[in-house]
Amino acid sequence: MSNPVSYFPAWQRPHWQPNDEEVILQFYAFGNFQPTRVPSATYGSDGLPEEVQLTSHHHHVLRDWEGYPLKGPLGELFKNDAPEAYEQAIAAPQVLVLHGRFKDQADTGYLRDTYGVLAGLLDIGGVAILDPQILTLFGAEEWRSRYLIKDGAPLRNHLLILRDEDDAGRYWIHTRGLRKFGRADISLRNVPENETDRAGALCQRLIELEALGAHFADGQALEVDGIFGGLVAALGGGYDDPQFNNTYAEFYWPG
Repeated sequence: MSNPVSYFPAWQRPHWQPNDEEVILQFYAFGNFQPTRVPSATYGSDGLPEEVQLTSHHHHVLRDWEGYPLKGPLGELFKNDAPEAYEQAIAAPQVLVLHGRFKDQADTGYLRDTYGVLAGLLDIGGVAILDPQILTLFGAEEWRSRYLIKDGAPLRNHLLILRDEDDAGRYWIHTRGLRKFGRADISLRNVPENETDRAGALCQRLIELEALGAHFADGQALEVDGIFGGLVAALGGGYDDPQFNNTYAEFYWPG
């Protein structure tokens, strides 16, 4: 396909090996969509992968659904974090739900094609996109500025890194969104306050490794400069885990 600007490269995954991991994608697009073909080719996309289903809903009907994402505590989160996008989403008459679950792959062409469709939906009446895996509701222009970047947005833009207080004045650095890449999220526990920047940088390196195909085994040692003995991975979680909605690889900072 000829495309002068590449926004969503199909990243090769040099650390990938055949495995039983699964990729899960889920997005909500809010708007008043024109009845026309989605111009995804403009963004280098061949259309949705066959594993990704798109369903269209009248918004007033979807509001009664138990899993409706704009109500309850989650809805309050979006309302507080992105009030303008929230108001646009709430007022939109239509909601398109994209959901896919498929085997892990050696490149991220599935992500390129899905994001290309999302970009096209914003061109035909979309006003907001919700990415529940990173707990973020985007207005149309915010989504474009984050993802429509020549030669591809950084991998970091597809994920969320959080810092929360842990026990005894320590901090917990953790991620969301790595199941887009069929990988466990990262959890760094017991981090001293003066080490949080360093832990955040380590977390970013680990998610980039995983996004490019690496994965951790239970009990696997991780060498870290300045930490004697390194860190050791403990695997846990699952898709029903309330903190991650995913499996995770957890490491405890020493001391």
